[in-house]
Amino acid sequence: MKKPPRSLGSLPPEGAVSTLGGARRALMQTTSVSDARPVAVVTGATGGLGAQICQTLAQAGFLVAAGYRSSAGAAHALVEQLAGTGHCALAAPVTDSAVLASLANDIESRYGRCDVLVNCAGTTRFVAHDDLEGLDDALIDDVLATNVRGPFAMVRALAGLLKRSELPGGGVVVNISSVAAQTAMGSNVIYCASKAALDNLTKSLARALSPAIRVVSVSPGLVDTEFVKSMDAAWRDEQASRTPLGRLAQPEEIALAVLTAIRDLRFTTGCVLPVDGGRPLK
Repeated sequence: MKKPPRSLGSLPPEGAVSTLGGARRALMQTTSVSDARPVAVVTGATGGLGAQICQTLAQAGFLVAAGYRSSAGAAHALVEQLAGTGHCALAAPVTDSAVLASLANDIESRYGRCDVLVNCAGTTRFVAHDDLEGLDDALIDDVLATNVRGPFAMVRALAGLLKRSELPGGGVVVNISSVAAQTAMGSNVIYCASKAALDNLTKSLARALSPAIRVVSVSPGLVDTEFVKSMDAAWRDEQASRTPLGRLAQPEEIALAVLTAIRDLRFTTGCVLPVDGGRPLK
């Protein structure tokens, strides 16, 4: 059985910004197509961060299409846990443009619209930055294809639908970047480069797709997902100590930044929104 929606007001407060309950009502009121809820496509939905983004958007009143590469079972299980009804899980292997074209057709057939795209799919592998031989061509190609070409391919597939969005401020693309784009410190050299390229892509697409579509990057520091929690505790503590706020980011904080970029920052495009606890300062 699908669990009942959690109280929208139980999420963390946002100061002067309206509560998520109020946001949900506002989104419902500003959607003119048969009072339909706005639709958000999230790639990489079965990861710790992607799943939290799906949950937060569903709680805020969005219909969520949870995109996955190979974890179909996990994606369908996630959809069953989302607040409300009408969500779906769809194959979204971001390196396969033919499948993405089919995904766009499926979204249009199911919902008749797409208002938001969150590019959360990504890949990497730990390779020491001075281990040039360890960073083999296959890994380089996989990281760049997934982290750079993939977001572009998703935008290309859904641009026609996003341009028709009637959300206040227009359709929105949120690219999940990383503080590694700025610090050049991360799991490997090419991963850092891929996130820098993604931020550049954000700016180029914001210019190219304006005014119908806004494009922003949300740039987290290290996020304390279940995967990160499973790693060496001393390493996690060291990473937290390198951040002025003295801790790692929580998935909920990144998801709220995504929601804020979509819902509240209607005059914002082509920029990088850091959610990193001030990591570059230290």
